[in-house]
Amino acid sequence: MFQKISLTGFIVLLLTLGACHRDEQISEEAQIGKINFQGYGCTTCHRVGGQGGVLGPDLTFVGFRKSPEWLDLWLQNPPGWKHNTLMPNFYLKDHVRKSIVAYLSTLKGEAYRQGTPPWNVPELMDDPVKRGEVLYTSVGCMGCHGPAGKGGSPNNNVVGGLIPSLVNVADGFSEPELADKIRKGSHPQPEKAGVPEPMIYMPTWGQVLKDDEIQAIVKYLYSLRPKRSATESWE
Repeated sequence: MFQKISLTGFIVLLLTLGACHRDEQISEEAQIGKINFQGYGCTTCHRVGGQGGVLGPDLTFVGFRKSPEWLDLWLQNPPGWKHNTLMPNFYLKDHVRKSIVAYLSTLKGEAYRQGTPPWNVPELMDDPVKRGEVLYTSVGCMGCHGPAGKGGSPNNNVVGGLIPSLVNVADGFSEPELADKIRKGSHPQPEKAGVPEPMIYMPTWGQVLKDDEIQAIVKYLYSLRPKRSATESWE
């Protein structure tokens, strides 16, 4: 006679049988979260390790650049955080949402490092601006600073309520200064005291990106500065 098994138990059994194809360090909750992530069609819009859609931000580094607390808040109600987001509210049950957060929190770039990252293909190695653009998209800078660095994503308790645009970042930083800021990361200055700190901040990218990769991102960000006419002045 076969012993009856719950749906959750069945999922865990399947994951155990497929252990040779996954990272054995991932928690059981994160394993279930990965199945839920795929089951809810998240890969239709999001890429992980080069697989999936491109409508939404690449999530390969999302566990490095976003906290579990923010991920949980976001999944509770995406339009509640960003009113014009294309991501709908899936009204996830608590245990489903928490499992997806556990899975997303494991995504810290290893999926790209296991092979050839999309920014290291031969045709990009001699084009730092284009390589930097691919890095900007692939590691998730776009998720906070917007396509082409145009900004517009919200953050709590910051002046203006938005993550800054990077279009004119070349006017405020030299290339070495900008590279150092990306390498070390930064936390935005809170607008008000006595309320929760800003939940979104720039992580220390030097922990996961090589110097030549950071330099390529700098070259791309410098390329975003609008062209000025020969007669235009700062006066």
